[in-house]
Amino acid sequence: MTTRQFILFAIPSLIWGSTWYAIKFQLGTVDPLLSVAYRFMLAGILLLAYCFASGRKMKFSLREHGLMLLLGLCLFGINYWFVYQAETILTSGVVAVIFSLIIFFNIFFNAILLKGKIKRDVLLAAILGVGGTALLFKNELSSFNLGTGDWTVLLLCLGGLTFASLGNIISAYKQKKGIPVLPANAFGMLYGGLAMFLLVLLLKKPLVFEATASYGISLLYLAIFGSIVAFSTYLKLLGEIGPDRSVYIALITPAIALLISTFFEGYRWDVYAVLGILLLFSGNILALRLKTKKTSS
Repeated sequence: MTTRQFILFAIPSLIWGSTWYAIKFQLGTVDPLLSVAYRFMLAGILLLAYCFASGRKMKFSLREHGLMLLLGLCLFGINYWFVYQAETILTSGVVAVIFSLIIFFNIFFNAILLKGKIKRDVLLAAILGVGGTALLFKNELSSFNLGTGDWTVLLLCLGGLTFASLGNIISAYKQKKGIPVLPANAFGMLYGGLAMFLLVLLLKKPLVFEATASYGISLLYLAIFGSIVAFSTYLKLLGEIGPDRSVYIALITPAIALLISTFFEGYRWDVYAVLGILLLFSGNILALRLKTKKTSS
């Protein structure tokens, strides 16, 4: 992995590690679906303004807009609606563990849809990383009881995983077709946000906005950093090293989320958490070193 790719890996890892905490400030008064719509409509408008102001190519064919619409629905719409909905019931730790499984979804869809190879070394790295994530949140996982009605939430998480992974694959495909990341993200975020807003209207959910500093600031943070900056760097990395390896970011973000929780929510580390960190980073190092070796050989 080059220095540039390491930076592309580090930026979304650090940002998304903090968004698990920021999303909590979005829950409460405003329906999760409407919060998702606000976030990505705002992000899409801001990124479109930047793309036009910087003179980027913004004319695309109807087929290319169709791909960007699919990207928006999968990665910037339905996926996040399910995440927000899950976090109203489950702790962020449990959601983080479930969503770390996206690495297996990406490996599978990359093989089926993009004809990528499934390598045993990549699977081993994934198992180490997901196992480490599970150890990090061992205490929260122990309270997850499917007999208490959490089946619905589990299905929401798995549905969100599927859409997020398909969004990754769509992004990799469109980059191979020469569609640049920033304009595609701009249109995708706007399309995803508008689709979620239309769903709000169809489901007759209340159109409200929480006029508090915590909601407004967290919304801006999620739109600018959690959406524009993080997705622009992540999807650029995805186009360079592939969806099966770039998604290891999903295994780093829970660890960063725990560090934030240590300062703001009083999280206490134990031997399982430390062991989980070691396994998690071992999986990431293995995966990224494998990529470097295979590239240089």
